[in-house]
Amino acid sequence: MSETTPFLAEPPPTAPTLLQVFIAFSVISLSGFGGVLYWSRRMMVEERKWLTAEEFNEAYALCNFLPGPNIVNFSVVFGRQIAGTWGALVALVGLLGPPFAIVTFFGFLYAYYGTIDFLQRMFGGVAAAAAGLTLSTSLKMLQPLLKERLGTPHLMALVAFAGVGVLRWPIYWVLGVLIPLSIALAWWARR
Repeated sequence: MSETTPFLAEPPPTAPTLLQVFIAFSVISLSGFGGVLYWSRRMMVEERKWLTAEEFNEAYALCNFLPGPNIVNFSVVFGRQIAGTWGALVALVGLLGPPFAIVTFFGFLYAYYGTIDFLQRMFGGVAAAAAGLTLSTSLKMLQPLLKERLGTPHLMALVAFAGVGVLRWPIYWVLGVLIPLSIALAWWARR
């Protein structure tokens, strides 16, 4: 049985060591306030070049489908791809360990100093920065999709956006209809 998963057709040119995987996911986790999608894509695709933009999108799509936080799923999937079970464990500890320690420390500090007006304004600024990073990453993730000929994936994305974002329908109902429909259309197109 192969260790290769569908999103990574071949290992990166220089497969990272366990220490490099740990450091990469620690940096990702320590860089992200309000989400780490931007930082994980930047680290994996742009800086380290461990994944192509398409491979990252495929891996992230898989991790969206799995239960649990997407970045946690991504760390386990990527770590396993690189170094099996130990790689998955090292990536997961690198992702969750440093923030756990820091949040615990800051939780104690916030219990004493959380009502200071300056801190309340600072948190508002951090939230705005996180929103900007999310929009920026969404646009970068859209680029590979725009290279393709317009078709069913584009239509499904537009319908999902319209259903959830514009019409405010519950996401579970929209996905409950669109996921089976997308699978059926993809199967029909490949026949």
